[in-house]
Amino acid sequence: MERLYASEGPIRIGVSSCLLGEQVRFDGGHKRSDFLVDTLGRFVEFVPVCPEMEIGLGAPRESIRLIRDDTRAVRLVGNKTGLDHTDKMTAYAERRTTGLGRDDLSGYVLKKDSPSCGMERVRVYGPSGTAMRDGAGLFASALMRRYPSLPIEEEGRLNDPHLRENFVERVFAYRRMRSFFSTRWTLGGLVQFHTVHKLVLMAHSPKAYSELGRFVANVKQLARDRVRDDYERGFMDALKKLATTSRHTNVLHHMLGYLRDHLDATARAELIGLIDDYRSGFVPLVVPITLFRHYVREFDISYLRGQVYLEPHPKELMLRNHV
Repeated sequence: MERLYASEGPIRIGVSSCLLGEQVRFDGGHKRSDFLVDTLGRFVEFVPVCPEMEIGLGAPRESIRLIRDDTRAVRLVGNKTGLDHTDKMTAYAERRTTGLGRDDLSGYVLKKDSPSCGMERVRVYGPSGTAMRDGAGLFASALMRRYPSLPIEEEGRLNDPHLRENFVERVFAYRRMRSFFSTRWTLGGLVQFHTVHKLVLMAHSPKAYSELGRFVANVKQLARDRVRDDYERGFMDALKKLATTSRHTNVLHHMLGYLRDHLDATARAELIGLIDDYRSGFVPLVVPITLFRHYVREFDISYLRGQVYLEPHPKELMLRNHV
């Protein structure tokens, strides 16, 4: 699986600058994320962005917030002065997000709760001064509109091991998909791409796997751009659905079928026992997966050897080590 991470150039992820330890917040401080800098940073190249600094607000600076005026429009204003930064931030966001397309991003991590970078549940103050957590930062909104399939997360949600694994898995999947479509791809190549992601898709959404399979089988009459765009949207939407213990268990049993003619009764019972231990929450997913990878290598099971599911992201990240 090393071919998935090598010889493709750097994997770039956009990120709110403060999460890298840059002192760009309104109070002159930062919100350094150890996971991003010390762990994920070993495998990716970050593209830092601070919308508030880049529109010239400086650091330290007056804090800003979102308000909803009498017309229900959301404005970005200074907390004390009421100075309105909406038009400047909106114009900047459209320009900056367009420019990010040249950086070939495979993901983006935003600062939670930020009136510029918050992805969701950002406070929006009404005319009476009451806040509702139903907003999104102006820059984040422009980013999500422009790149709807791009893996985007908030750093706070990455503290959840399941959301963390889902985001990183989507980053590497997005990179593989974009790398594929950047070549002189063929319909046969698309079938192969879909096939090697079969078990990954089944762990997230068996329904989406089937729907994408039917789509791939019936695309001969469609324009290439339409095929690419529709597959990209369906593929990434499927991976947004969190993989569950139940679906992982079904995938493991599916893989077990390919080893039927290679394992004796004792080895088979051991593997079934590990699958059941995983299903019951006694061991993490990496435990049965490690044994499967051993048998795939030992018996040279070509179909399973090609499945991305066995290593969808670098094992050094230890994302499958949680129970």
